[in-house]
Amino acid sequence: MNRNKSNRDLLKKLQRISKHYCLQEGGSHGPDHSERVFRTAMAIGRSMKARLDILAPSALLHDIGRNQESRSRGTLCHADRGAEMAEPILRDLGYPEDDILSICHCIRAHRFRSATNPETPEAKILFDADKLDSIGAIGIGRAFLFAGQIGSRLHNPDLDPADTTSYSTEDTAYREFQVKMSRVKGRMLTPIGRRLARRRHEFMELFFDELNREIYDNELNGNS
Repeated sequence: MNRNKSNRDLLKKLQRISKHYCLQEGGSHGPDHSERVFRTAMAIGRSMKARLDILAPSALLHDIGRNQESRSRGTLCHADRGAEMAEPILRDLGYPEDDILSICHCIRAHRFRSATNPETPEAKILFDADKLDSIGAIGIGRAFLFAGQIGSRLHNPDLDPADTTSYSTEDTAYREFQVKMSRVKGRMLTPIGRRLARRRHEFMELFFDELNREIYDNELNGNS
């Protein structure tokens, strides 16, 4: 069989598997998120001459454990669970054992709050690609979408995030900005990721400043 055709067929199988699991979660972690992460990871990977055959399955399967984390209300780590789920999938698709270990490491290490540090170039690229999708205009949209999924408030800048919990009515987009999104810029692991994160971070600061102004500055009374 033509190798290019074989690679295309394998990619289509991975995309179908990814879509199946991500549709179970939907919303901010639906199939569109994994596809964006895949495209970003592959672009960075080409620039850095990384192994695209490791990056592609890592990106497409990185969130297949997300629905199990949601059902556990955050007590289960989707990165660890996703790596466990990916192993037999990759074996069934014919991946060599060494590549399975590399891909599962990428999946296990992609989470912002993961206890596993990204050790390989491919793991660092996936980490950055996933984080880039959590900030900027896309990140803000996803944060509000997630807040809507769990029935959270629109905005709660008056609360200390230390006094709130994830998956609660106070798990707002602004809380996500405070506890995670605002810190992403300083956590990026690749030169391209750092450059893109700086620009997206600046936009987020402008957005939340404007949101606070519109809600609390009482423009109608001329205090703007």
